[in-house]
Amino acid sequence: MDSKKAHINVKSLPKHIAIIMDGNGRWAKQKGMLRAFGHENGTKSVRETVEVCAELEIENLTLYAFSTENWNRPKLEVQTLMKLLVSSLKKEMKTLQKNNIKLSAIGNLDSLPSKVRNELKDVMNQTETNSRMTLTLALSYSSREELLNTVKEISIKVKNNIISPEKIDESIINEHLYTQNLPDVDLLIRTSGEQRISNFLLWQIAYAELYFTSVLWPDFTKQHLYEAIIEYQKRERRFGKTSEQLS
Repeated sequence: MDSKKAHINVKSLPKHIAIIMDGNGRWAKQKGMLRAFGHENGTKSVRETVEVCAELEIENLTLYAFSTENWNRPKLEVQTLMKLLVSSLKKEMKTLQKNNIKLSAIGNLDSLPSKVRNELKDVMNQTETNSRMTLTLALSYSSREELLNTVKEISIKVKNNIISPEKIDESIINEHLYTQNLPDVDLLIRTSGEQRISNFLLWQIAYAELYFTSVLWPDFTKQHLYEAIIEYQKRERRFGKTSEQLS
């Protein structure tokens, strides 16, 4: 058994891990290669992370794959990312089925190229009955856009007397988010040394433990994931209470 894995307490695992996979471009640049080379190598880290989470029985894993702001990147890089997404979905279907993983996606999916949407739909349909873990890809995702859409949807329902303003609470908001079928995030990991949230799951990470590592995403291995989980398990999650109340 991996020495780091042996230090993980299987009784207090996070139910939902979210990852901002950052550093592909810098990794490629350090090697004198095009940014696309970094994105291609980043897929290996995705595969390893997904397999390890399934093995540990983590119920939900959400990966920030492409933000709405990423559309502003150079055209060639965006095209490469979209092609990579299609080929990865095709390639990883066996891994998802073998590990009993359900694929889901959140974000403004209508803005994705039709080829990506169709491939995504196909993999999601084929894995919808899988139950070991839910892997969610955040694609063309913006948390502010998600919250804006939520406010609009609830406002329309209030206007049409479907919801009364007095009844609006956290559960009503949760029901209108892209992540309505997912629990709140327990552990948020960001690679590459940047220490910011970048418009990712702002509502859902209200009480998440934040873990930042300087490791660039293509270099992120299962050992790094074990380290993040071990660090998470050392922390006291109080949710606004005192230590004495918890004990």
